[in-house]
Amino acid sequence: MENIYLILVIILFALAISDLIVGVSNDAVNFLNSAIGSKTASFKVIMAVASVGIFVGATYSTGMMEVARKGIFHPELFNFQEIMALFLAVMITNILLLDLFNTFGLPTSTTVSIVFGLLGAAVGIAWLKIHIDPTANQELSNYINSGKALQIIFGILLSVVVAFTVGAIVQWLSRWLFSFNYTKRFKYFGSLWGGIAITSITYFIILKGLKGSPYASHIMSDGTTLFHWAQNNAINILSVSLLIWTVILQILLFLKVNILKIIVLTGTFALALAFAGNDLVNFIGVPLAGFNAFNYWSAAGAPDPAIYDMAALTGKVPTEIYILVIASLVMVVTLLVSKKAKKVIKTSLDLSRQDEGEEKFGSSMMARNLVGVAIKTGETIDYIIPSFIKKSLTKQFDTQLMKKELAKQQDPPVFDMIRATVNLVVASILISIGTSFKLPLSTTYVTFMVAMGTSLADKAWGRESAVYRITGVLSVIGGWFFTALSAFTAAFIVAIIISWGSFYAIVVVLLLSLYLMYKFHITTKIKEEREENISRMNENIKDENILEQCTNNVHDTLYSVSDIYENLIIGIDTRDKKRLKEVTNEVKVLNIQAKTLKDNVYKVLKKLRKDSVSQSHHYAQVLDYLRETAHCFTYMSSPTLEYFENYHTPLIDVQINELKKVSRKFKIFNKFILSMIENSSFSQMDEALDQQESLLALIETYRKTQMKRLKHEEVGAKNSMLFLGLLHETKNLMLHIINLTKAQRDFVNNADN
Repeated sequence: MENIYLILVIILFALAISDLIVGVSNDAVNFLNSAIGSKTASFKVIMAVASVGIFVGATYSTGMMEVARKGIFHPELFNFQEIMALFLAVMITNILLLDLFNTFGLPTSTTVSIVFGLLGAAVGIAWLKIHIDPTANQELSNYINSGKALQIIFGILLSVVVAFTVGAIVQWLSRWLFSFNYTKRFKYFGSLWGGIAITSITYFIILKGLKGSPYASHIMSDGTTLFHWAQNNAINILSVSLLIWTVILQILLFLKVNILKIIVLTGTFALALAFAGNDLVNFIGVPLAGFNAFNYWSAAGAPDPAIYDMAALTGKVPTEIYILVIASLVMVVTLLVSKKAKKVIKTSLDLSRQDEGEEKFGSSMMARNLVGVAIKTGETIDYIIPSFIKKSLTKQFDTQLMKKELAKQQDPPVFDMIRATVNLVVASILISIGTSFKLPLSTTYVTFMVAMGTSLADKAWGRESAVYRITGVLSVIGGWFFTALSAFTAAFIVAIIISWGSFYAIVVVLLLSLYLMYKFHITTKIKEEREENISRMNENIKDENILEQCTNNVHDTLYSVSDIYENLIIGIDTRDKKRLKEVTNEVKVLNIQAKTLKDNVYKVLKKLRKDSVSQSHHYAQVLDYLRETAHCFTYMSSPTLEYFENYHTPLIDVQINELKKVSRKFKIFNKFILSMIENSSFSQMDEALDQQESLLALIETYRKTQMKRLKHEEVGAKNSMLFLGLLHETKNLMLHIINLTKAQRDFVNNADN
């Protein structure tokens, strides 16, 4: 029996490593967003600073251990068997939930996930215990520490509102002081402004780092602990720190050192430290609590696990430093190699970037209403404000010069270091205040909402993007609440299954979890391939290779078209639903690529010669026809897949043969077009038109033949709808490809002139 529970402890630690990997992937956005977004330093330097912060923070980490053991439930009312089932359920659901969010690139809260997972699992096992054991405490509320859950919910609401509002106000004031062209004014006010920033961050490091650390309880000369001494002497610490940092930064400014880089990297270190010190235990707290429970049970002589109560977990247990160091190593390695971490960071940066472009999120009614209210409010305020004040504000918030400078850069930052500094300083201050008042502020909520508030104040959410950005923010906020509900529900169900089914249920749940994680991995891999293709198509284009890059995009799209069409007909012939699903997915990728090119057309047009209006027009036409070409395949692949998934009567042999003949001729036609585009030689356009005319005539013949079959009831209505639809979209496809070729020809000819 003891060996079996030892295996469960090993499984818990294996799950802890997995949880660390998926958890870091999610929370990396908290401390990397500002430095990466502003391109303060190279990626390696940023990671090095963050890694040091994680290592230092990990040695201070103990805070959430008490939550895992006794913060959410009362362990003395559970036996050892129930506690192990509870902890397993929490870890399994936590990993799956975080991995799901990471797969879709959405930041969520690991604190909420673990707390509500513990709450759900505890409620599930307590509910089962009450219904099975008549001698058990029959009041469910006695098992649960419901006040902690309410604190977390309060923390979510408080974080969202306060962080967003304060971030917006501080960024507006900072931009009003320095403007977007801040170099000149920064010479005069930069050292004081930077002194305030680093002082705030320094105090944050001291306060956040000391809380729960081994040094916090050190007794000072006045009899207070070091942590309370720091709190009591906050004014003195802040004053001395402000004076020292202001002088140091002024000297560095005199030496022409970019002090903004120092501030941003210091803030990155601070938030990485806070993450490791506070959130590390979200991932290893539960397994360590399980290990402690096993040790207590084993030391008691391994009595019946269904009888031995876990009152021992109510005490304090220090965490071994080597465990924290190992955990921090796993976190750092994950940080360096995780593609999911980069995806979550990208979501946050996309919502806060200064320029326009492709928006990840769509439009929602709530977002539209909020934008409408904001516009009307802005118009009212604009009417009230005196003209001389408006003129001054317009000058300070003018982005034209900044945009011109960014346009000259190959890989410009998402936002400047003024905003990056405000992100870090405001987040640090708010978390410090929350810590001092013992408010349950989450680093995820604070850092994300501060970033969104500063984006709004910086006019990053313009009329062209506001609705989509707000929809994205609402989606992320909704995801936080969804995390709480999902973690509670899933842990509740899994805990009951494990507790009821014992070891057999554990094996089944673990195997199912591994399968789901594998599916998440496959989904992520497919998305990564799509994003890499899109990134390759939308890489930063230099003036001298615009034509080459655009030609490659057209060529690659048409090359995919030929393969997709052929595979579609093969799938229809063989009735292979798996192949048809693959074709449908390929069509989705094709549409995403075409849409991305179309959405980013303005970036290319900016790089074209100012006097080349005609060339810009032809390039826009090329993208329009690429988009229409992709749409044709959507109208072919989706109905075809639906037809065969519904098990309708397969196409008859003569129809298959006709489609095959059309496919062969289309392949020849498309190959001819590809050759012209690849060589940028369009002298054979007349021959291409002849091939098009021949194929269109063949399609018309088959269309009439199909109408005769329908009239003679040789085929059914659904069969005819599918067959005629394929012919119709093939006809449209031919027309769009010819128009695409003509637009490409005109684009090339204008580029040569």
